[in-house]
Amino acid sequence: MSRTLETAPDPTGLKRVVIEPVTRVEGHGKVTLLLDDQNRIQQARLHIVEFRGFEKFIQGRPYWEAPVMVQRLCGICPVSHHLAAAKAVDMLVGARKLTPTAEKLRRLLHVGQMLQSHALHFFHLSSPDLLFGFGSDVARRNIIGVIAAHPDLAVQGVKLRKYGQEVIRCIAGKRVHGVAAIPGGMNKPLAVEDRDALLREIPQVIAWSRAAVDLSRSVFESSRESCRDFGVFPSNFMSLVGPGGELDFYDGALRALDAQGKPIFDQVDYSLYNRYIHEEVKAWSYMKFPFILSEGSETGWYRVGPLARLNTCDRITTPLAEAERARFKEAAGGGLQHATLAYHWARMIEMLHAAEEIQRLLEDPEILGTDLVTKGERALEGIGVIEAPRGTLFHHYKVNEHDVIEKANLIVSTTNNNTAMNTAVRDVAAHYLDGHELTEGLLNHIEVAIRAYDPCLSCATHALGRMPLQVELRDAEGDLVDRLVKDADGGLRR
Repeated sequence: MSRTLETAPDPTGLKRVVIEPVTRVEGHGKVTLLLDDQNRIQQARLHIVEFRGFEKFIQGRPYWEAPVMVQRLCGICPVSHHLAAAKAVDMLVGARKLTPTAEKLRRLLHVGQMLQSHALHFFHLSSPDLLFGFGSDVARRNIIGVIAAHPDLAVQGVKLRKYGQEVIRCIAGKRVHGVAAIPGGMNKPLAVEDRDALLREIPQVIAWSRAAVDLSRSVFESSRESCRDFGVFPSNFMSLVGPGGELDFYDGALRALDAQGKPIFDQVDYSLYNRYIHEEVKAWSYMKFPFILSEGSETGWYRVGPLARLNTCDRITTPLAEAERARFKEAAGGGLQHATLAYHWARMIEMLHAAEEIQRLLEDPEILGTDLVTKGERALEGIGVIEAPRGTLFHHYKVNEHDVIEKANLIVSTTNNNTAMNTAVRDVAAHYLDGHELTEGLLNHIEVAIRAYDPCLSCATHALGRMPLQVELRDAEGDLVDRLVKDADGGLRR
């Protein structure tokens, strides 16, 4: 994707530098920097400039359509939305506990999604920065450059993602936007031939995943870019964990730790999430700013995703990934890891866990079962929470007596990381750009910090109340002719 850098005066009298769009992420966003005459950073913000109102789109639709419709939020993580919505509608039909085969098929589908998404992000989107350097030649710093310089690595990335997508296809019928989960279970069993084909390839997938962990750890610990010192700031962390504190992508209870690793809350039923989490709206972004109510909006923000999950869980249930988690914790002195670029190392440990979990599930005889659907006492409210590749994902639906959705609330993984990404932008700008003549390589440092969170910006853009809007009129040469701004309160100004 091409990128433009705009430098222009700002109404405050400061110089305004815009990075638009942020590249190698899903969706559209921009970063604005306000600098004084000495190039000192006065303000740094990540703006989300697109709006997708799925919370409104699904109102008025029958609840059973939700798992299919919400997938269209994204082409990279549709399975996560599909399953979070399915868990919510399970509650609507009273399916509090699925059949063993249905739950295992959903878990298999989900770890296939984890594998393909993590592989895509690490190898295609982030590896150019990590392998070549943040300020390296922009013409080389892309996936084509990786293919040229590290062809074996690039091929492994492609094949890892392909395998994850094949897991999805075998269960959902298609690699993208398939249909598998239905209210109370799954719509079809796994075919024996598909199970056998996936099992034949899984040893190689695990071997490549182990190599990816080794690479990500090596980059973090020895990189000339000082990954351990890049974008380091204290924060709270939140994720789902199992009943024994284990890493669990599909189910579990909510756990939040403060920056020192002390519990803020633990083993909270996720259906009670809105007693613990609130979303704040700010005028300069279409993405909301969640925070933990007990901590307040100023200090209650948190991080989610691979780094948060490895910081909050007590163990991983597969042996190879658990050994790597122990090394990850040891590198942080046994405490929490706060470095932004540790997300990449954590992501590859999760990818290894996903590969091991795929093998475990495929070898389970119940995965071929045919008892797929259950139901119980109906309800008018359903909440589904899952650990998507990018972090904790909430789907909340209320329906009327006619089975029609009246209200929906989605808190997407990237939304949960919104304040953290803005904090990372400010921290990196202060450490690397402040007082310097800005170059493309220096500005890329900011994008590196954003990419570490693997944001899915289109998934995360839902607005509350009146939407702020800025309309610019430019002539054929691109010069600004007029600008009209509508504030969050509805007021207009030029």
